Order: sequence, then structure tokens, then C-alpha cells
Amino acid sequence: MAKMAKFSFFSSSSPKYIPSSPSSFTSFPASPLNQNFTQAMMEETVETADSVIRKWDPNTPSFTKIVSLFNHSRKEAKEFIRCVRDLRRAMHFLVSQDSQSPKLALAQTLMQIAMARLEKEFFQILSSNRDKLDPESVSGQSSISSNSEFEDVMGSDDDDESDNEMRKAGKSITQVEKASAVVMSDLKAIAESMISCGYGKECVKIYKRIRKSIVDEGLSLLGIEIYKGSRFHRMDWVTLEHMIKNWVKAAKIGVATLFRGEKLLCDHVFSASNSTRESCFYEIANEAAINLFKFPEFVAKEKKSHERIFPLMDLQAAISDLWQDIEMIFHFDAVAGVKSQALTSLQKLKVSIHSALTDFESTIQKDTTKALTPGGGIHKLTRSTMNFISSLSKYSGVLSEILADHPLPRNTRLLESYVRTPISEDEQHNHALSVHFAWLILVLLCKLDTKAEHYKDVSLSYLFLANNLQLIIETVRSTHLGNLLGDDWLNKHEDKLGAYAGNYEIAAWSNVFMSLPEEPTDLSPEEAKIYFRRFHMAFEEAYMKQSSRVVPNAKLRDELKVSIAKKLVPEYREFYRKYLPMLGQERNIEILVRFKPDNLENYISDLFHGTPIHASSSFSSSSSSSSWKSLGCVSG
Repeated sequence: MAKMAKFSFFSSSSPKYIPSSPSSFTSFPASPLNQNFTQAMMEETVETADSVIRKWDPNTPSFTKIVSLFNHSRKEAKEFIRCVRDLRRAMHFLVSQDSQSPKLALAQTLMQIAMARLEKEFFQILSSNRDKLDPESVSGQSSISSNSEFEDVMGSDDDDESDNEMRKAGKSITQVEKASAVVMSDLKAIAESMISCGYGKECVKIYKRIRKSIVDEGLSLLGIEIYKGSRFHRMDWVTLEHMIKNWVKAAKIGVATLFRGEKLLCDHVFSASNSTRESCFYEIANEAAINLFKFPEFVAKEKKSHERIFPLMDLQAAISDLWQDIEMIFHFDAVAGVKSQALTSLQKLKVSIHSALTDFESTIQKDTTKALTPGGGIHKLTRSTMNFISSLSKYSGVLSEILADHPLPRNTRLLESYVRTPISEDEQHNHALSVHFAWLILVLLCKLDTKAEHYKDVSLSYLFLANNLQLIIETVRSTHLGNLLGDDWLNKHEDKLGAYAGNYEIAAWSNVFMSLPEEPTDLSPEEAKIYFRRFHMAFEEAYMKQSSRVVPNAKLRDELKVSIAKKLVPEYREFYRKYLPMLGQERNIEILVRFKPDNLENYISDLFHGTPIHASSSFSSSSSSSSWKSLGCVSG
């Protein structure tokens, strides 16, 4: 029998509808008990439904025209849904047993009235309960479709059991969640009733239109706009970086809350039909989700430079962190395009990030700064490079994936000897990253070697290398780089630092060390005077030159001072103690013997602060007794 024209609450055209059942009245097969119904019982069912359904006819002038059935009385709403279900079963029976029954025509009329009412109720519930159906509330109901505590209240045959379950659920969820659960159950009951009676298109049309507008509005409030590639070509980096920061935050909410909540709601409301819920979710979320994940791809296509690598890695980390949710939410074929777009963006980002890493290495190698760092201090290239590398180390998860696909195209056997052998699976995963960081630091050290050659003073070259290596070691030790490079790397570079410091001492202070007799011997007064003059001249020359040197690191500075003092002061103290008494009767002894041993320690303690000392202001040649005493010497 052909189905009669159906009443529709909306006059606007519906979106394309994918049928969820093959026929109007066979979506839910009749219970075996129906086979035993008599025609009289079926006709009585139609008459009972007549009084209940006509009361809520949306086209009558009564108060029910403006009142929501589900808000007015949940008891009546349950009864209405039951009447529709029984009416459908009665119509099925009459069609098969007595298609000429006058009650069948009445039943068809009642069904149209009931569907008009349910269509109106469905629209009102969706429209007026946005606060209870917001993604956060819905996401809190993640177990609704599988948890018996939320068994559909409206469609249950056992009122007492259903009410008991709702009371039980009410003890374990908040008031907001409980209100959300009630609304979702109402929507599910209406949807199942309309779909089973052949009015699925009308139901789905309303749902898609309202929920899509909510999703689009939610993304807009998060700052997500319709992205077009042409706009990105004209955009300055400051604006784009701001958009990236916003996107990272918005994507997390958009996927984990907005799309996830929408998927849960869709799955719950249309749980009776896989094809219907998939169709609905596709229409609501597919276009918006694809647009969301196009943004990283557009960003990745822009000009690549190492300064922009961190926002790119933020984008990749955001997608990677969301990947489990993406796979769970967009798991069926209709929305596979979303996963495909997210994957494309990930691949494009990986290419751009690797390109930025290559650009960074090239920037170090091509640095042509010829200006010498005053006093052998830390070069700006060292600071900027180590700051950059230490920041990179915070993204070890992102970079490990990229570098695993792009190993260094060099013989890294030497580098790997500096990096500890991976033991655990996590260490194995990070090994390529560790080797790459070791390589970048080696590139920097090679460049620093080249810059050190520009100093004319060999001692200054070694001090420059020691200062810069000290900063590199401290940066590695105090950041995540220490975990990646390991103790072996640190120990080997500490040894290298010690060698630089030792070479500096030899180059800067060897003349002073050699100005005193090497072996204990007995000297004549004239020979002693010669050694005193030689020592004082060598020390003054070295001190004035080294006073302009700078060692920014306090630990290295103190170690150098202690090392120099240990080599110099004890020997001079012994020489001073042994030969000064010989010269006690010499005239102008204050000019001949200028320093007491303790004064040497004071002078050495003032080194490496980068404050040049001039002979006229530091080493007085006055023959007065006061000058002699002020310099710590003993008058004859």
C-alpha cells in the first residue's frame, strides 16, 4: 500500500538524505506477540491512540499548540511515544490482515499528526537546549551509548525499571550531566520513533541543520575561519605566528571537545541506524574538520627558515597529540577525508621542519662575522646557536620522528662515539636526534675554531675556545640536551675544555713560570737581583695583558685563577723567602723587589673581569717608603 503524503513542520528543503531502512514500517520487526493480536484489539489500539495523539495536534487552536509536550509532562511524553509505537504496530497488522479497514485510514491520519508533533518537539528540544547539548556536557556522557545506566527512558517498556536506572545514574553524575542525559534521551526516543515510522528524512534534516550551525559557530568563536591558500602568501609572519598559537589552542578544543561531543551526540540520538548517524555526522562535521586541518598545510607551504621552526613544531605536536582522538572520531569511510587532510598536513610540516633544520645548519656554517670578541669572551654565534639547539631539544618527540626518516647523510661513527649507546626503546627512538644534536654542536665548534684563528695572540685564541666551550657544556648540562647527549659526551668535552684552559696558561703565563730558577740552587746577590728583575718584568707584562681578558663563567674563572696561583705563588714565595734577606742592604730595594707573595695572589684574583690595567696606575715605581709598604714589600 502506498504511503500517504507526510506532513512536514519545515517548508525549506532538506539536505540530501541517505535512507536508514528499506521500508517505512519494517525497520523494527513486530514482536511475535503481534501475530496473535485480534483485529478488535488492533482497532482498540487505534482508538486509544486517537485521544492521546489528537490532544497534541500542532494544528489545533488548543494550548498544546504552543506548549512543548516533553517540557509540559514527561509522563504524557512517554505515553505519546508508546502510542505511536503501538499505532505503528497496529497499522502493520491492519495492512497485512485488513487493508480496507476504516481504522487504517484513521491510523494513517493519526500517524501524520503524531509525526508533525514529534517533528516540532525535535526542533524545539534541539533549539532550546543548546546549553545542555554543548560539546562539553555531551563529552561528559561518553558512556551513554554503551552504559545501561543511561538506557533510553522514553522507549523503555518498564517505567519502574527505567525510573530506577535514572535515579541510579543521578547519584553518579552532576546536575548538568543529568539534564544533558535527559535531553539526549528525549532526542533519541523521538528520532527512533520517527525513523521507524518512515519519517527519518524530516528528523535528520532538522538535526543536521541545527547541529551544523552549532559546530560552525563554535569553531568561529575559537577563531577558526575559512582558510584559503592565497591569503597566506600575502600574510606577514607576525600575524601568521599569532594565528598558529590560536590554532594550536583551538584545535585541541575543536577536536577533543567540539567534534568528539558532536560525534557522541550523533551516535546516541541515531544509535538505531549506523548509516543515519554516519550520514548526519558527515554533513555536520566533515567540511569544518577538513578546513580546520588545512591550516597547518598552508602554513607549511610558506617560506621556510630556521627562525620559523618552533611554530611549525607546535603545529605538528598539536596534530600528533590529537591523532588518537582524530582516529576515534573520524573512523568511518564517509569522513576519511578528515584523517587524510590531517595526515597530509603532518607530512607537509615534517618536510618544512626538516628544511628549517637544514637551513639552521647552513646558517652556522656560512657565518662570516669577522669581528673579534673582546677579551676572548663568548661569541654571539655561540649564544644564539646554543639557545636555538636547547629550545629544539624541548621538541624531542617531534624531531625524533622527522630525523628517523632523514638520517644524517654523513659518516657519523665519530659522532656516535660521543653519544651513549641506546639501551631502552625510548633511547633507541631518540638516538638519531642525539646524533643530530651532536653534529650541530660539532659544526659550531668547527666554526669557533676558525674564528679563534683570527686572534693574533695565541693565548687569547685558547681562552676564546675555553669560554665558548664552557657555555656549550653548561647549556647541555642544564637542559634536556644533557639527557640526549649523555655523560660520555659531557666528560669528553670537559676534557677538551681542560686542554684549552691548560694551553691558555702555557701561552699566557709560561714566561712568568720560567723567570724563576728551575732547580733549587744557591745564587749570588747579583744573580738573585737578576731573577727578581726578570720575574717582575715578566709578571707585569703578563698581568697587564691578561687583565683585559674576560671569563664570564665564575666556575671557569676561579679554576683558572687557582691553577695559575698554584703554579706561580709557591715557587715565588720560596724564592722570595730565600733571597730577599741577601738584598736587605740594597738601595732602592722597593724598585728591585716589588711584590710580596701575598700580593701576587691579590693581583691574580683580579684577573678575567675584562678591565685593562696600565703600568702607571698598577705598578708604582715610586721610591718612597710609603709606596713600598703599600705594595706589600718589606723595606731593607
